[in-house]
Amino acid sequence: MARAQVTACGRIHFGFQNLSLARERLYGGLGVSLHEPRVRIEASPADELRCDDPNASEYAAHALDLLDLPGIDLTVHERLPAHVGLGSGTRLALATLAAVARAHDREPRVMERAPQLGRGGRSGVGCATFESGGFVVDAGHPAERFTTQPPAAGEWEVPKPVARHALADSWQFVVAIPNIGPGRSDDHEDRSIERVVEHADPAVADDIARIVAQRLLPAVAEDDWHEFGDAIAAVSRLNGAWYADEQGGVYRPPLGELIDVLERSPAVAGAGQSSWGPAVYGLTDDERADTARTAAREALSAVGVDGDVMVCAPDNEGARIETLE
Repeated sequence: MARAQVTACGRIHFGFQNLSLARERLYGGLGVSLHEPRVRIEASPADELRCDDPNASEYAAHALDLLDLPGIDLTVHERLPAHVGLGSGTRLALATLAAVARAHDREPRVMERAPQLGRGGRSGVGCATFESGGFVVDAGHPAERFTTQPPAAGEWEVPKPVARHALADSWQFVVAIPNIGPGRSDDHEDRSIERVVEHADPAVADDIARIVAQRLLPAVAEDDWHEFGDAIAAVSRLNGAWYADEQGGVYRPPLGELIDVLERSPAVAGAGQSSWGPAVYGLTDDERADTARTAAREALSAVGVDGDVMVCAPDNEGARIETLE
């Protein structure tokens, strides 16, 4: 047993491949891990649970039960912004599990145990990028089993990656987080997804499949950041067509206007909304990163909102799980 530290980066979720029960596979997430922002957790063995972060404390209690351990002294040193579309809930849950396991010299086995923490139900992107980073496409679930009402806990697994690619370090994602209300999560998100799945147009999934196979994956293989950016923007817009009734438009207002302004910059190839937002992303490269950062700030000003802007390289390694001296 030893003191352990886990550092995990945020992720962008580009959308799903299918939300219609009329197709064979449901969901099938697409996303990428970023170098920043990040969550950092430190843990030491203890005879009881000690943690002053209520969310991490809840996950730590589940982890102790899963691993049949007596306790942990856990501190969250850095946090991802909550409910903005960067994967804060899954990252915190998995980082907590990994920290508890490593402190007690156990294997985290995050993909296996994530369902018991309530994570990784619809999308496997969060778990796969936690393990290995990069750009991930996951398999989704058989539509006849994982419908609007998912199977009971313990009767499903996190969707496995069907494609995982490291992205070039020269690729950069500009991320703008407007200071507006948080994105949907928990029960609110579940109810919204259920309504979308009940009425989703299967033709949209066919269009997305064509983009993934003929544009997105070839762009990764050929290291073409501009085509990749255009393709993920197209996937984002098509996902927005499914969500329009739930979020007030193809993008959640005022994110559509923000995305339109950002996409006009010659330094940005494609832009979209990550998950339920409000985080908005665009793809650029290291030569154009400063221009893209300025374009994102100008886009926030153009729609009359304050917010934070960052430019982040892709993370191709996944979470760092370390034993400290």
